[in-house]
Amino acid sequence: MANEDKKDFNAMLNDSKDMPKIQIITDEKSIEKYGGSKMYFAPPIDYDKVMKLIPCGKLITVGKIREYFAKKNNADFTEPITAGIFVSIAAWASYQRTEDETPYWRTLKANGELNSKYPGGIEAQKLKLEAEGHTIIQKGRTNIKYFVKNFESSLYEIQ
Repeated sequence: MANEDKKDFNAMLNDSKDMPKIQIITDEKSIEKYGGSKMYFAPPIDYDKVMKLIPCGKLITVGKIREYFAKKNNADFTEPITAGIFVSIAAWASYQRTEDETPYWRTLKANGELNSKYPGGIEAQKLKLEAEGHTIIQKGRTNIKYFVKNFESSLYEIQ
């Protein structure tokens, strides 16, 4: 995201647009890719609520949050693009507040990858995760990415 200092992320977080909603998709490639035609859209605040559930020392991925929403709402899958955007909005909204912090740094991308779009970028997320006992590893030579080592063993199951 750009111009984060000029945006009111808490207003964005609380703007549900027309969500939650379920949309039926008809594109065969998407149906095959996501395992069905019933696509769920969760509002931004729902991502924030789930991210707040993750205790210190535990982790979750955006994909696990999407799976949880789909299952909870009898959908085949949760829309992936808005999911990534709304997780970032939740992170920035928390960063802009003086209280009621959302531990956004515990929400990882696929395969335990750190999220460069969070406040302070990779370095800030890395410091917060290391402070909670996680080991961060670097992969790649030219396209360098950072991951939580053995992140699967720290995944939190949402009930």
